[in-house]
Amino acid sequence: MERLRTLILGLLALTLTGCGQSVIETLHVPENPGPNAPGYGKTVVILPFADYSKGDNLESAHRRNMMVSETLADRLSANGFALPIEEDVFQYLVAQNVISLMSYENTRSTSISNELKNDWSDEMKEILRHYETQQITQRGNDAVDSPGTHGLTKQTVAKIGRQFDADYIVRGRILEYKTRQDTEWVPWKKGIIPFVNNSANRLAFGFASSDEYDETNNMLTGGILGGIIGHNVGSPWGEGDEILGISGGDTANAILWGGVGMFAGKQSYQNRVDQAAVQLRIWVQEAATGNVVYTNRVRVLVSPESVYADNQYDTLFNKAIEKGVTTLVDNFVIYTFL
Repeated sequence: MERLRTLILGLLALTLTGCGQSVIETLHVPENPGPNAPGYGKTVVILPFADYSKGDNLESAHRRNMMVSETLADRLSANGFALPIEEDVFQYLVAQNVISLMSYENTRSTSISNELKNDWSDEMKEILRHYETQQITQRGNDAVDSPGTHGLTKQTVAKIGRQFDADYIVRGRILEYKTRQDTEWVPWKKGIIPFVNNSANRLAFGFASSDEYDETNNMLTGGILGGIIGHNVGSPWGEGDEILGISGGDTANAILWGGVGMFAGKQSYQNRVDQAAVQLRIWVQEAATGNVVYTNRVRVLVSPESVYADNQYDTLFNKAIEKGVTTLVDNFVIYTFL
């Protein structure tokens, strides 16, 4: 009774202490770098990046371009560089006809958008969204529609530099921005059952040519492994017992385990570890002359460390962009100023 009372009091105390809010705070430029920073006294203008990644639509292209620009601003500020406000740069580029606002419009099919508002089933709405995405991609997501793809003369670069009293102009390309399957074959990332089943599946059948075949192979592999386990482990039924209409304990046990293995194989097929792949190139030009003083390219792959890690889409890509941009900016500072 005393233990029960202690347990109840402990649960009540835990409940009362969990009544607040959980706050996660992230400050990307934690402190003033000071006059000893490599970029102190210099100003950098960041132009929109050309997007060659062929993403799903222009709206997402705008978001990833913004994420790249924001991360660049953080890393340059952390190294002491001064930057004009991005909206001021954007407005100036539009006013000078360097970029067009039409490139960032989210063009949609009015008829399909209206149909999505009607009382269709979830399956039908999913099909409609698929066609809507296809139309957006076909009509407005060519590489030439990205603002940063337009070439600039040295005179234009110098004009931008004079407008913002800048020392450097940063331009770049988004070459790759996609998800892919993590190729690391380790149980702490995939889970124990998917690791065992998929390993045997790949060894027996190799790579399947379609998702349907791959799912069938996983189920078949799981069934075979389950049958082997059921045949070799001790049966809880006697030889004279009849299980599911099948007489013989070992046979019934093997079939039962085979069914469990097929179900596990089907579930393991659904398991996949997504990896964010981001590839960037930047150019840094002298604002006064337009000469390129630095260029480099980086490719970053980010995946969850284990099955317990955060595997959400935005988290993986944000970390990939932050890592890639940090590497490029640090390399630029070392190459140019140190």
